[in-house]
Amino acid sequence: MPETDDRVALITGAGSGIGLATAQRLAARGQTVVLVGRRPELLGEAAAAIAAAGGTAHALPADLADRDAPARVVAEALERTGRVDVLVNNAASYKLRDVADFTPDDFDDHMAVNLRAPYFLVQAALPALRSSPAAVVVNASSAAAVMYRRGQTVYGLTKAALEHLTMNLAAELAPDGIRVVAVRPGPVATELHARAVADPEARLRAIAAMVPLGRLGTADEVALWIEHLVDERAAWVTGTVIAVDGGRVLGAPGV
Repeated sequence: MPETDDRVALITGAGSGIGLATAQRLAARGQTVVLVGRRPELLGEAAAAIAAAGGTAHALPADLADRDAPARVVAEALERTGRVDVLVNNAASYKLRDVADFTPDDFDDHMAVNLRAPYFLVQAALPALRSSPAAVVVNASSAAAVMYRRGQTVYGLTKAALEHLTMNLAAELAPDGIRVVAVRPGPVATELHARAVADPEARLRAIAAMVPLGRLGTADEVALWIEHLVDERAAWVTGTVIAVDGGRVLGAPGV
């Protein structure tokens, strides 16, 4: 790790889970972190905790389903910090529903948050990223991008598209010195899963049983790999997707 890392990281979905764990890790490196999410109270608590640990954090509430949110978020981040060097697209909409039960509004919400927002956050941040000495975009995908499970037609579709976007952006932006990478988490014990079903504990037990390594991941285990990819020593890594999934995509144990 460099002695100092004074870059600015904009992290979406930063009020809890993988986004919060990532913000804590990057702030501990010396980065200024801009925390984006829909719930001001969680962002405020996260920013205060990071400050108490000696870091610098800004809470920036925004709903990324809003078409104008990406440009506004980047503009406000630049107004507060003067730069954006690292962009972590972690926010996600996640609903478990059979194809017969999905509504157009559900579909549009997934597309807006999981795909449109990352695309236009990158677009809005491009001038700042081009000015950075070590620009990195990290997209948070999911094992659902390469697995085919009931109830995940739309979520899986958006994550597969996000991985495709990662590689396309990596190719297009490499001449500008901007690296674009992705992590592909398996099932992690976060509230994303808890909010998706009526019985979160049963859901978490069921998906843990499908992981070859025998347990759910933690938010920090995924954040560790995001930190690795952001590190300037990873300067020759772009256009790749790192699976952090306990072997989930290999199939259920013993099957």
